[in-house]
Amino acid sequence: MEKHYSSSLKTIIAVLFVFGLGATFYIFSNELKENFNVSKTVTGLNQKASVQKNILDSLNTLKIAYDVAMLEKSALSEELEIEKKNVENLMAIINASKNPSFLQLQVYRKQLSDLKVSFEAKRAEIKKLKSQNKYLLTEIESQNAAMSQQKIKNDTLISHQRQLESTLKTASTLDLSNFDVIALRNKKSGEELETDKAKSTNKLKAIFSISGNSVAKKGKRVFYVQVLDQQNAVLGANKLIEFGNNKALVYSFIVAIDFQGKPVNVYGILNSDGYEFKKGTYFVNFFDKQELIGSSSIVLK
Repeated sequence: MEKHYSSSLKTIIAVLFVFGLGATFYIFSNELKENFNVSKTVTGLNQKASVQKNILDSLNTLKIAYDVAMLEKSALSEELEIEKKNVENLMAIINASKNPSFLQLQVYRKQLSDLKVSFEAKRAEIKKLKSQNKYLLTEIESQNAAMSQQKIKNDTLISHQRQLESTLKTASTLDLSNFDVIALRNKKSGEELETDKAKSTNKLKAIFSISGNSVAKKGKRVFYVQVLDQQNAVLGANKLIEFGNNKALVYSFIVAIDFQGKPVNVYGILNSDGYEFKKGTYFVNFFDKQELIGSSSIVLK
């Protein structure tokens, strides 16, 4: 009896031991499983947070790149501003996302990739525009240099032309000299004699000489003679002629010649025509148009 009881007790103890081991193993197994799931969850969260941060960092770098590109002040500045706004909007969306899913992160990555591609295209276009602008600036500078050189040549030619015109004008100008005036009286025989007596004077003869000049224009030349008495009154025709540019002259008579390039002595006569020459000094001025070219005087006693 005691022997049988001892055997049953051993059996019960053995069963309890096995049951205890099984329970312990079950409990330990569940704890391991729960710890693994928690670890897996934490790892996933950390991984998504890391991906989210990397995307934001890349977007921030891209935003800075847009700021640098916009400093170029190119024709694409407005487009770059719009693209930069897109980057900032995506950053705002990602920052607002709490615990985004891997699917959302993939969408963000795709949008980031598209923005990078767009930026690279814009940067390539800016580089192309800068190259074109540099070429155009070089062309403009080259043209400006050529125009400057041409202007210098033109100015030189104009200067030479003016010097030539001045030289020709000087060379073609008639050289007038020997300006003089004499008083004449008429004899009954018709002969004219020089006099210095006022009461004997019938006319005044104005005289001047023209040197030969083969360069000067040939043909009819007209000169104006002005005779003034003691009161500065103009004797003779006393006519007014206007030359333009508010230039005018009152003259006594005209002397016209046919100049052919050879030396010639010229004279003109102022008849008394009822005018009684009085004692005193008479002044005679010689004009080529409005330009005074010589003068003389005579004293009648």
